[in-house]
Amino acid sequence: MEEEVILLDFWCSMYGMRARIALEEKGVKYEYKEEDLKNKSPLLLQMNPIHKKIPVLIHNGKSICESLVIIQYIDDVWKDIGPLLIPKDPYDKAQAWFWSDYMDNTVHEYARKTWATKGEEQEQAIKDFLGGLKLLEGVLGDKPYFGGENFGFLDVSLIGYYSWFLAYETFGKFNVELECPKLISWVKRCMERESVSKALPDSKKVCEFVLHLRNKIGLE
Repeated sequence: MEEEVILLDFWCSMYGMRARIALEEKGVKYEYKEEDLKNKSPLLLQMNPIHKKIPVLIHNGKSICESLVIIQYIDDVWKDIGPLLIPKDPYDKAQAWFWSDYMDNTVHEYARKTWATKGEEQEQAIKDFLGGLKLLEGVLGDKPYFGGENFGFLDVSLIGYYSWFLAYETFGKFNVELECPKLISWVKRCMERESVSKALPDSKKVCEFVLHLRNKIGLE
């Protein structure tokens, strides 16, 4: 009996990109369902009644919510196919979760403010955002990937943010590569992977989407 795998997602969600990359890395066939976040589907509300957010992975009728949990689930369920994404070493695993959480709960807000604010608040957000990226660059060091020689959990967790960099740079008037060249070298390595290049949307389209958001909040 063929497995049912459905991903409820939104095209430029950096969190949804994580699930897409993990599924592609494992070679798991799935059905992609784009959500209208202004008019959420009954299926989304049924499958994620707590947060009512994407992404949601539906596997044989059961829902798995929250992007990092979804990566873990995909790695556990399909452990015998494709590369292992979660580090085996407990310390490495803990560090990967820590930095993923740091990006989501700290740096992401700085990133949002680079395009959603102006004046001194925006200037401070840009400093904080670049400061967060420099910390991540320090974690990366001279390794090809965050986990070392192999593309893994933290790479999957972080690479989706890259598709938003052009928007941050355009409206914040800064250049990530000038500040964090090693991080951009890592980005280029990741983008050579089919799983990543397929999952990440065109940065120019994301920039147009952010322009629309800025219009809605009266910044344009």
